[in-house]
Amino acid sequence: MLTAAPLMWAGNAVVGRALHALIPPITLNFARWLLAFAILLPLAWQVLRPSSPMWPHWRRYAALGLFGIGCYNALQYLALQTSTPLNVTLVGSGTPVWMLIVGTLFFGVPATRRQATGALLSMAGVLLVLSRGSWQELLALRLVPGDLYMVLATIAWALYSWLLVRTSEPQGLRGDWAAFLMAQMVFGLGWSGAFAGVEWSMDHIPIQWGWPLAAGMAYIAIGPAVLAYRFWGAGVQRAGPVLAGFFINLTPLFAALLSAAFLGEAPHLYHAAAFVLIVGGIVVSSRRA
Repeated sequence: MLTAAPLMWAGNAVVGRALHALIPPITLNFARWLLAFAILLPLAWQVLRPSSPMWPHWRRYAALGLFGIGCYNALQYLALQTSTPLNVTLVGSGTPVWMLIVGTLFFGVPATRRQATGALLSMAGVLLVLSRGSWQELLALRLVPGDLYMVLATIAWALYSWLLVRTSEPQGLRGDWAAFLMAQMVFGLGWSGAFAGVEWSMDHIPIQWGWPLAAGMAYIAIGPAVLAYRFWGAGVQRAGPVLAGFFINLTPLFAALLSAAFLGEAPHLYHAAAFVLIVGGIVVSSRRA
């Protein structure tokens, strides 16, 4: 289960890249979660009742829906307009760095020296991706916009993750993955729909309906949005969060294999070096003294 989730998330990046010419990115995010909502509704329709424990905690779920559903995936699909799935997933692997920064700045949890060292290693890997293996290009600030969007996405995911950790689930949703995800979707759909409306008003790009778009949307709604969340949650419960944290770094590896197989985008040597730096940084920061 811990291997299937990163595989589906890597496929999400590859499919998002493949669909970038067929549908606007923010609209794709809204459509993805709308379909996921319909799929999950038979399992968690009780969350929508007026007596649901979600409503007294609506501020918490509105924030989770904003960062986890409204912002993260929209920014990722926006990044895939100009960047590759491998680059996007490698930059996303730098999330532990932003977890430390967000925790220190907003939640009063200072980073240890070992965590700071690991964060620097991971950041070096992210910078290697952003520079395309050329420090001269990094100094000249000739960066692909998609990579910068993905940096913003990782910050949003760090905020989402800290909100998950620092607040407890209300009685009635605790332990029910479908109900918990549905509570986030209720507000996440509102945010993503509003963002899609802004996208339509600014630059209306026609949607190219057809079987390729339908198949891609079905995959990202069923796989990465529903099944991957279920697999990841069950895997973390059985194996523990520390071991699970290492499996998330399979995502760039799977993205490289899938991109080469389906998009013809072969990885480069600097991708391998960046992968080693990012994983090395996470290993260093995760070890106990």
